[in-house]
Amino acid sequence: MDLFNKNSIKEVYGIEDVLAERCEPDGGDPFEALRDETIKCKKCRLHQTRNNVVFGVGNPAADLMFVGEGPGAEEDKQGVPFVGRAGNLLTKMIEAMGYSRETVYIANIVKCRPPENRNPFEDESNTCIPYLYRQIEYIKPKVIVCLGSVASQNLLKTTLGISKIRGEFVDLNGVKVMPTFHPAYLLRNAKMKKPCWEDLQKVMCEISPD
Repeated sequence: MDLFNKNSIKEVYGIEDVLAERCEPDGGDPFEALRDETIKCKKCRLHQTRNNVVFGVGNPAADLMFVGEGPGAEEDKQGVPFVGRAGNLLTKMIEAMGYSRETVYIANIVKCRPPENRNPFEDESNTCIPYLYRQIEYIKPKVIVCLGSVASQNLLKTTLGISKIRGEFVDLNGVKVMPTFHPAYLLRNAKMKKPCWEDLQKVMCEISPD
């Protein structure tokens, strides 16, 4: 599947500042500069109720990246993505693939918690996606695993549900994206762990074909 064809990410998202030039401090780390910029963000209403901006965690030179929809209550408290029961399951999934949380990179579509754990509104997602794309641009992962419908629909700009698009790679401007089930969904539907693991095996083969 190739939802993006030859179009640039800016054209696909319709966001003019995605690839805009930004001034970084002389000799500074551009990824840390991006983190600082994100932490100070007040571009949408979500900053009004957040405790912490959840920028992301892991190796900024990772081959493998995981993207969820947004922070929950515990993530908002700790400032770290995917903690709690769903986070524990994601950690086990990552370790089963032969990685660790320190060797992959984990981020979300939105960096601030939507109140009451609701799905992010479209304007909130569109405001925050440039930060995520700049993370992807810096990290340059070989594969991104999109966790759940909300993350997949926002990153891939599709209305299809996760059951319709999981299991097949989608090309995102040269980066392979594998949509699969969210760990929270797997906790409620244990029978879907097997197809999810099949998706992750495809990811492993894509990164290390030998």
